[in-house]
Amino acid sequence: MQMQADQKFEALFTPWKIRDVEIKNRIVLCPTGGTSLFGWFELTGCHFDKEAAHHFLERAKNNVGLIIPGIAPLRDTFWGKWLWQNKKMFKELKEYMDEIHKTGAKLFIQLTAGMGRSWAITELVAPLHKNKFTRALLKPILDTSHELASPSAQKSRWAHDIECPEMTVEQIHEIIEAFAKTAKLCKEAGVDGVEVHAVHEGYLLDQFAIEFFNKRTDEYGGSFENRYRFAAEVVKAIKEACGEDYPVSLRYSVESKLKDFCYGAMPGEDYTEVGRNMEESEKAARFLQDAGYDMLNADNGTYDSWYWAHPPMYMPENCNLEDVAHIKKFVDIPVVCAGRMDAEVGAKAVADGRIDAVGIARQFLVDPEWVTKLIEDRLEDIKPCICCHSGCFNFSSSKGHANTQDLTDTMGLSRCALNPETMQSKKYSLTPAKKKKKIAVIGGGIGGMEAAIVLAKRGHEVTLYEKSNALGGVFIAAAAPSFKEKDRDLIAWYIRELAKLPSIKVEMNREVKNIDELEADEIIIATGAKARRIPIPGADTAVEAIDVLLGKVPVGEKVTVIGGGLTGCEIAYELYLQGKQPTIVEMQDDLITTKGICLANTSYLRDFFKTNKVPVYLETSVSSIENGKVTVKNKAGETTLIESDTVVLSVGYTPAPLAKKKAHVHIIGDANKVGNLRTVIWGAWDVCMKL
Repeated sequence: MQMQADQKFEALFTPWKIRDVEIKNRIVLCPTGGTSLFGWFELTGCHFDKEAAHHFLERAKNNVGLIIPGIAPLRDTFWGKWLWQNKKMFKELKEYMDEIHKTGAKLFIQLTAGMGRSWAITELVAPLHKNKFTRALLKPILDTSHELASPSAQKSRWAHDIECPEMTVEQIHEIIEAFAKTAKLCKEAGVDGVEVHAVHEGYLLDQFAIEFFNKRTDEYGGSFENRYRFAAEVVKAIKEACGEDYPVSLRYSVESKLKDFCYGAMPGEDYTEVGRNMEESEKAARFLQDAGYDMLNADNGTYDSWYWAHPPMYMPENCNLEDVAHIKKFVDIPVVCAGRMDAEVGAKAVADGRIDAVGIARQFLVDPEWVTKLIEDRLEDIKPCICCHSGCFNFSSSKGHANTQDLTDTMGLSRCALNPETMQSKKYSLTPAKKKKKIAVIGGGIGGMEAAIVLAKRGHEVTLYEKSNALGGVFIAAAAPSFKEKDRDLIAWYIRELAKLPSIKVEMNREVKNIDELEADEIIIATGAKARRIPIPGADTAVEAIDVLLGKVPVGEKVTVIGGGLTGCEIAYELYLQGKQPTIVEMQDDLITTKGICLANTSYLRDFFKTNKVPVYLETSVSSIENGKVTVKNKAGETTLIESDTVVLSVGYTPAPLAKKKAHVHIIGDANKVGNLRTVIWGAWDVCMKL
């Protein structure tokens, strides 16, 4: 380190040890699915993944202490080959570890026993599994029964009409043996340690540990010792193969935060835990340490309460810290805390001895240099993660549907909505333009600002036109709710980045009506979208979602939100936090049915409304709005009157491009097709890289 970090972060930059392995600082790059060094969900089978290797080496060069890549399945998802059988891959890994160690970073490989009922079976694969004939036909390529195998026969988390088979004792022993063999190869390749995945987040070992999921009557079910036996035998086998001194971390959830099947607990809620409660966790943490684990990489939750392990923006920052700090009192090994961790809060927790290190995952996806910027006291230069999950982990699901995520996303996890280069370095890169051009960008929303920055960095001269007196476009409204502080930080980050680039000229309060008047070689239209209206009596008396978000209209106590998509639900959530009484009316059979919105985000909102008894009318249409009453009709034809002081319309948007696409006129963002921040930003790069 050439510069000293601010004193309040000082504790983060002190060394510590896991067993005999010394880590240079207290920042742990936590695993994100899709970043396995052995590839992820590829038909070609496991191999040394050069994209993931590039990803981690870049971050190692930027001062991370300990790197833990994403899960490596012990057995290939496709073709069923065991990881330890691929000796060539470990030779490549050994060469790579030499490069990692030159940076001063350490690296642990995370190995997974499997997912069981939490395997995110997709809409494409689910029907193939349900049919005995196609399941047998598919088995040599993708053994769905193996992937879904659970401690006991039970419903899949993702497809409730699929029953997961009970895992055999023989399968358990195969997995334990594979842990040992694979860990030994990792050690021989120079890997600093391994992490066992996981008594955590409701994955397979966690399902065995939790009585709610484990109904077995053999030596792997029933008593406390039997339920944790699988995890204990794994670490003992690894130690026997690799030696007692070889570090083995455990990914661990302190509490399950589980109220029922697919129903989690809210922060601060008084509830009855049906999973692992704190009393059992105190005992389990000690038991697992005594079995041989050298570190707990900890947070909370299961896939039924997924928002604890993958906190969306609705969850408070540092949401797991108190529970993790408590569990540290019961062990002598290092404890890492993850889950929307703030660097300053984490540093204080380390300084106070409450935790040993801070686990961070998604921030490394959006800004690979953020630790370096922290050291150099350039906090404003850190591009913030907004906890959207749109690029990194957009497993999505709604009532009656398995994982509706696109196959390309399933095969390409851990990309980033805000940073297209993350895990896509071959597709997206800032190469110098062959010819310098004058380019006009019309619209100062996120898409327009991203386009201007990319173009300027490639060497073009850019003029950005914004018709209002503020940059940010519709994202200003999206960032307005109290829980969207990171969104507001993102807008501020963009404005600062624009100011750093002398080849960008920003013209505020300048509405372009005729693009032919612009002196530009290329024109980019980023004028966004306009709100839809619904053709019903009284619709003109309702207020637009964007006006509510911006505080342009007064909102009464009883508010009916028409439209249960993401925006409508976030408005209802914010209104409830303000003490108002929202009601949601939605035509679909569930809230937020759009694919590509992570289940961690959507299940939080669904569980919040359920827990707090917010009225939700599904499969219901609006007939009229009149005299403070909204008339709605359900699928059975029954009519209900909802008393409302304010009615909010949140029924979607349609593109509003200023001009049509031509050879030198390019349309990006919502002006092209309404989407999300990921489609806006990646779409801007798709266009700007070609100019």
